[in-house]
Amino acid sequence: MNQRRDVVILGSTGSIGTQALDVVRAHPDRFRVVALTAGGSQEELFEQQVAELGPAFHGLGEDASVEAAGLECDVVLNGVTGAVGLRPTVAALEAGNVLALANKESLIIGGPVVTDLAAPGQIVPVDSEHSALAQCLRGGSASEVRRLVLTASGGPFRGRTRDELAEVTPEQALDHPTWAMGPVVTINSATLVNKGLEVIEAHLLFGIPFEDIEVVVHPTSVVHSMVEFTDGSTLAQASPPTMLIPIALGLAWPDRVPGTAPAVDWTTAQTWEFSPLDDEAFPAVRLAREAGTRGGTAPAVYNAANEVCVEAFRQGRLRFVDIVDTVARVLTAHDVPSQQPAARLTVDDVLAADRWARDHTQSLLKDAPA
Repeated sequence: MNQRRDVVILGSTGSIGTQALDVVRAHPDRFRVVALTAGGSQEELFEQQVAELGPAFHGLGEDASVEAAGLECDVVLNGVTGAVGLRPTVAALEAGNVLALANKESLIIGGPVVTDLAAPGQIVPVDSEHSALAQCLRGGSASEVRRLVLTASGGPFRGRTRDELAEVTPEQALDHPTWAMGPVVTINSATLVNKGLEVIEAHLLFGIPFEDIEVVVHPTSVVHSMVEFTDGSTLAQASPPTMLIPIALGLAWPDRVPGTAPAVDWTTAQTWEFSPLDDEAFPAVRLAREAGTRGGTAPAVYNAANEVCVEAFRQGRLRFVDIVDTVARVLTAHDVPSQQPAARLTVDDVLAADRWARDHTQSLLKDAPA
């Protein structure tokens, strides 16, 4: 029988956090919540969660998440959104806790700051694509891997040209065809910035060169990602679109949690479509590769500039097509000191680059058309 695990959940009121609590409720014999934290935007919901689950520690804000991440436990689920998740990620790793990572931004912007802290197997990916890759990689040794193939739904604007994207509204961008996510991640999916971030994440998690990480558009989001091996075999992980499976697997890794979610119904006729990514209409992935290849603090700048642009778009201050264009301008203006190898980066370096990118992006937006 699997031993019951003590779980810390950071970002408990968000999309990942609330679904993680659904997993815990469904499997009280497998998981016990010992700490809950949230950003503070939904205090009433947070209070309800605390009253229901009675964690030994709970608190609102970044400092509370940092403290909770360092508590003695079996696994920390970082479900925080954005760069604010970096310090909790570092705290969890420094404490020696297993980190179920849904906050991709902390790994992406932290880069070697995070990977150098992590012991082998200490970070368990919770993104559906990276969870899929981790599962597929069980099918062969590292030397047998030819490339990783990340699938992308294509978002709500799949198939549109750049000109057709010019008048997209926030309401349209938030209407994702297959996934229910928070507003920032949903818009990132529409621009494909999310997929760009995931390319960098895959490189950092699995040590695969950028040139061996591909993105393919798969609208139904049933195949979550694939690994191609050197003999021509490809392993794919498939399930209906749900985050419950990667969340449960992240909490229980390397074990599976029976009955987590329905499987693919193989008695029903279906077709799986795959197509190349349109880099001209959606340049975010190409730009992310450039940032990841530059290394250092460039990924942090990519992420921070995008977060500011997404908020400006939601407020009607920036056009949809100008989100990635503005991120590109900020990256061009950013100087990665050549005398500072990436391996010597510190958390302070990353956070300083994050602040610079936000300030510079805001200065560019002052001149942007409403």
